[in-house]
Amino acid sequence: MKKLISILVICALAGFAFAAPAKKAAAKAKAPAKTKAEIVIVESDEYEAGKEDPQLTSGIAQFLNVEPVVTKVSYKDVSADPKLANLDYSFLPLYLVKKTDAIRTKLEKHIQYGYAQENDDFIILPKQTRSGVYSDKTAKPGVMEIFVMSQCPYGAMAENLVIQAQKDGKLPADKEIKVRYVVNYDEEKGFSSLHGSAEWEEDIRQLLIAKYYPKKFWKYLEIRNKDYRSSRWDKAMEEAGISSKKIMKKFDEEGVELLKEEAKYGKEYGVNASPTFLWEGKVKLDFGTASEIEGFSFLNPNASKAQGQAAAPAGSC
Repeated sequence: MKKLISILVICALAGFAFAAPAKKAAAKAKAPAKTKAEIVIVESDEYEAGKEDPQLTSGIAQFLNVEPVVTKVSYKDVSADPKLANLDYSFLPLYLVKKTDAIRTKLEKHIQYGYAQENDDFIILPKQTRSGVYSDKTAKPGVMEIFVMSQCPYGAMAENLVIQAQKDGKLPADKEIKVRYVVNYDEEKGFSSLHGSAEWEEDIRQLLIAKYYPKKFWKYLEIRNKDYRSSRWDKAMEEAGISSKKIMKKFDEEGVELLKEEAKYGKEYGVNASPTFLWEGKVKLDFGTASEIEGFSFLNPNASKAQGQAAAPAGSC
């Protein structure tokens, strides 16, 4: 290796005299212009979250090594363009890159693995943004749904922010907050969750508490989240004034069915990260964008800075 480095150094020094005039000439010449690429972004007409993500646009351009020429199209206008009329607009914004041989080659692996699709005119990049709008879903005005895994630290953090807002009197009176659960269900294999069976079992208990003890639900979470991995969930119920016997009697039948519904609901939205925020049944958000909704500024995990406390880490399971 040392010999190889020495040879390279000698060659570099020997070539310097010859390269110097060429460098001067090259300095005068302009760098070659990047190839332009047409990017069409179909945006939501309803919510800001469904519009262009400048960081994504820049990232796509950088990956393709092109100069982007962006055209923004309103979802309501796509039917007027035959090339745009028959695409899947269930989640917006939808990014379309005008297809060329060079661009298709760059994105060939993405197409192969299903991260991108193609038609005669475009390479289609669906569901690429962290925030977006489900254009085909029915609106639930004023409802904020928080998808969590019950043993995920970031999910617990989101719940704790709600609990603190309750104590501080900061919850918006005209809006509803509902906890949902991130879990998978298979007819043959049953439930599966990132943190194991203890997690989906806790999901069931929380669903039953929310149904039969709605006024004590957040109190239970406040206690439980202090040690959400503990096996002594019964102690947390007792402290919250909840009958663990009543809950467990309903666990195997009603509780299981409730969790099946959660798995189905989450699958409809393609939710797999904890926490994920769903505003009005249509807008997918993360911590940052959820806290921008009027009345939900307390969902910013870094808001504690203003109180002189250490900022909480933002992330997801």
